[in-house]
Amino acid sequence: MLLKTGQTENYLSFVETGIVRSYIPKEENDLTFAFIFDNNFVSGYNSFLTQTPSSYNIETLTKTTLWRLTYNDLQSIYKKTEIGNTIGRQASEDLFLKKFQRELSLLNETAEQRYLNLFTEQPKLIEKIPLK
Repeated sequence: MLLKTGQTENYLSFVETGIVRSYIPKEENDLTFAFIFDNNFVSGYNSFLTQTPSSYNIETLTKTTLWRLTYNDLQSIYKKTEIGNTIGRQASEDLFLKKFQRELSLLNETAEQRYLNLFTEQPKLIEKIPLK
């Protein structure tokens, strides 16, 4: 478990290898809203930015290697280095674009279209994670 509901996210992480899931815990069925694979950033980013408690969980689904920066370390890097600002901006842009694309998909596509898009956009999801 990387982040539990009610905890404040203190890390911006890069997934070198592995699979990570973000979800809202429910009594009957958890509501999964993201899977993160190799070479992508993962964070309870809204909690990380605001330093307030998260409303969802983040967990690893497989053996996972993460590179992590704490909130305070990242703020220090932003202040002291140009490359730190560049990396931070790229991580932020990556997380924002994924969220924005998902929102557009939910607003513009049918459930069937979104499911079919998974085969081309995220083949690892279909290969590695069971539908149930």
